[in-house]
Amino acid sequence: MADNTEKDPKDWVSGSDPMTGAQESYLKTLAEQAQESPPEDDLTKAEASELIDKMRQKAGLEH
Repeated sequence: MADNTEKDPKDWVSGSDPMTGAQESYLKTLAEQAQESPPEDDLTKAEASELIDKMRQKAGLEH
């Protein structure tokens, strides 16, 4: 059975808004843990959310 409690970030109403300060800060922390460079581009909320998921996986953190 599919889990309908999570929407794809691309489907968020505010997904095209600029990423939040919290997302930016968390991405920097995750980048350090994953031994990656933090993103240099300004991301949307949806892009930041997707990158957070990828970085969490790379850093070995639960999804």
